[in-house]
Amino acid sequence: MDNFGFLKVAAAIPHLRVADCDYNAARITALAEEGAQRGVEIVVFPELALTAYTCGDLLLQPALLDAADAALEELVRTTRKLPLTMIAGAPLRHGSSLYNCAVVFSQGRILGVVPKTYIPDYTEFYENRWFASGAGITEEQIAVAGRKADFGADLTFEVNSAEFGIEICEDLWAAVPPSSQLALNGAKVIFNLSASPEAVGKHDYLRQLVAQQSGRTISAYVYCSAGFGESSTDLVFAGNALVAENGRILREAERFSLGEQLVVADVDLERLEFERRRNTSFRQGQGATENTVIEMEVPEGLRAAALDRDIDPLPFVPGDETLRNARCEEIFQIQSHGLARRLRHTRCERVVIGISGGLDSTLALLVAVRTFDKLGLDRRGIIAITMPGFGTTDRTYRNALDLMRQLGVTSREIPIRDACTQHFRDIGLDPEDRSVAYENSQARERTQVLMDVANMESALVVGTGDLSELALGWATYNGDQMSMYGVNASVPKTLVRHLVSWAADTEKDPAARDTLHDIVDTPVSPELLPADSRGSIAQKTEELVGPYELHDFFLYHFLRSGYGPAKMLFLAETAFGGTYDRTTILKWLRVFIRRFFAQQFKRSAMPDGPKVGSVALSPRGDWRMPSDASAAVWLKELETL
Repeated sequence: MDNFGFLKVAAAIPHLRVADCDYNAARITALAEEGAQRGVEIVVFPELALTAYTCGDLLLQPALLDAADAALEELVRTTRKLPLTMIAGAPLRHGSSLYNCAVVFSQGRILGVVPKTYIPDYTEFYENRWFASGAGITEEQIAVAGRKADFGADLTFEVNSAEFGIEICEDLWAAVPPSSQLALNGAKVIFNLSASPEAVGKHDYLRQLVAQQSGRTISAYVYCSAGFGESSTDLVFAGNALVAENGRILREAERFSLGEQLVVADVDLERLEFERRRNTSFRQGQGATENTVIEMEVPEGLRAAALDRDIDPLPFVPGDETLRNARCEEIFQIQSHGLARRLRHTRCERVVIGISGGLDSTLALLVAVRTFDKLGLDRRGIIAITMPGFGTTDRTYRNALDLMRQLGVTSREIPIRDACTQHFRDIGLDPEDRSVAYENSQARERTQVLMDVANMESALVVGTGDLSELALGWATYNGDQMSMYGVNASVPKTLVRHLVSWAADTEKDPAARDTLHDIVDTPVSPELLPADSRGSIAQKTEELVGPYELHDFFLYHFLRSGYGPAKMLFLAETAFGGTYDRTTILKWLRVFIRRFFAQQFKRSAMPDGPKVGSVALSPRGDWRMPSDASAAVWLKELETL
């Protein structure tokens, strides 16, 4: 396990010959050596890999069992110098019974043996013909490969501080898999040795099963099934290998490959620990039973420079288009459903929204339109107000007016220049003083207009601010920070852009579609400073506070993953390589940390709004943080980078 908590694991699918133990051991050795070269720390092989799974009644033959034991002994010896831990399947005798076992060994030492608990005896499976169940076996010793080793279904192993458990094939398919208790006992990684034959539709269910079990146990789950070398008398084995982490598939093998495969992934044990600490339901189940933990230190091998793991630069936005489209629809449903409930509760049939021609207000307006359609209310009850100020450009002004007209809402224009000029005179502010007072007075004037119109119309003010702005405090306190219901409060800026883009793509009216696409292409700006000499936006948010794609990346991993600055920097360099250099990432990471801590007071007073994703900043929900907290610990770590 490296300094950032990543453990490099592998599922290995070797060429096998049925009942040829020496050949199988040699192929296992070859893949183990390849794994060591790639920096793998723990590698798992398929169920009964020493003999092959499809030996049938040959499994009862002493000659085969003796050969398997001898081949295992040689395998342990020949791999003793490899800096990794291996898990291989073998049939082993204990007392008067035969067990389907996983043997864990490293550095020439057998650490322990785990028997299969659930023995299938239905359809094509008839393992009960040969094997006994390991259920209830604890604190026993088994003779294996010329020595004695710990033997039990409850064993977990801790190698270089990484604790893992083992289950075998059918164990995963049981109503209560052994891995559930192993995880509660402390295992953060579960390895599954399998020999599961193919059937139409089975693979999709298997993927769901592996992903879901990794999610339920808040663990990494490494599944390794038999491949091409197994007997095809009645069954076909496609060589399934999957690595999942907390509900998500990280890596998988190519099915039906004729070649050997080594599926390698870095699993994030630090994040799993963080998830377990914050999940109170998981904590309640811990410590219910006692088990044996076998510990060992293994010398560090090669550490690959690159992660065997995809780091998504846009963690809030699904990369798959089909999934992204479905997610956009679901988000709109959540937002509009929340707003509909608030309108019903307050008996309001009108809302007021400030429309700037930018992304956030556009999304809020689209949500309001959908809500009114859902409730069967007249869209003219949506009072959309554009409030041109000193920095309003022709492009955003035109888009605001066009969109309001195209969506059929009530459109109003209330310029704020004269009101702000009078206010500057009242407070003694020089209009040429382009300080924070100059900017914020415009934001507060707009909010005052919205609130007063809402009072006049017995309406509810719909807020437009998004999650990214809340994280950075990029909002005027008691200005655009305030509303009566903030529909975008847990939607980050990177996702706002995709939502509006999706709405444009699905819009039936060509004119509205063109307007929405132009809004998506417009630079993000509060437009509080006058336009440049060409009439273009002079105040671009991302030039001032940094790229939103970086800040959303930091926000996600700070809150959702619990990462510190060093790990966020490392992962951002991996995710954004070629887009931002280390110096740039470090600059904006420092800005993110400073602003996130300094601006909590705004979040402490934020209005209600619907939770959309797994990251939210409501002080009544996901994030409880004092407004006076110091960022010193995080900034100190930054100084060492």
